[in-house]
Amino acid sequence: MLKADLHIHTRYSMDCQTPLDKIITRCQELGVNCIAIADHGTAEGALEMQKIAPFKVIVAEEILTTHGEIMGMFLKETIQGGISPREAVKRIRAQGGLVNIPHPFETIRGSALKDEIINEIAGDIDLMEVLNSRSPFPANTDKAKAFAAEHHIPGGAGSDAHTILEIGNAYIEMPDFDTPQDFLKSVASGRIYGKRSGIFVHCFSVWARLKSRMRVIG
Repeated sequence: MLKADLHIHTRYSMDCQTPLDKIITRCQELGVNCIAIADHGTAEGALEMQKIAPFKVIVAEEILTTHGEIMGMFLKETIQGGISPREAVKRIRAQGGLVNIPHPFETIRGSALKDEIINEIAGDIDLMEVLNSRSPFPANTDKAKAFAAEHHIPGGAGSDAHTILEIGNAYIEMPDFDTPQDFLKSVASGRIYGKRSGIFVHCFSVWARLKSRMRVIG
């Protein structure tokens, strides 16, 4: 069985400073043996992690569309943001990837995909994050679970870790898989565990973003 955290960020995200090697060490400490690296706007960190990690790594990316973020999974290369949600779906499919909706129905996160767009592309969604440790309100989680059930979409889980201590705060125990379609079957038969990380963890992301901007200015 796999213990899979399906949403982790690395230093390749503008709001995270966690090195790849520290993520590997932390996962090994926790027994997490499958991760999806989903950096903002780039698949480069995930591709690099896939080369060096001693466990299963899914190459993913949070793509910022004109109406919020869509996560592509099982990607081969970066998909540039600033495109429409429909175009993002098209480009994910062109790489043989899966369409995942991270932190759906969030009410305080500006990057969350707009509710009306989720409804519009419901037929194209392969996976929906029904537990995101950085989502502070249970009502949003309940709405995501209800939507996924109504549309027969497997429910995923991830810590959305931007710091080392958040890793593993949400995960799925699921059978091993080889292909994206096998992955969906495994998720559907898996069991979700986790907890909320608390509002304070967002402060670390804000600080990391500020440091990134200062480096650019400097």
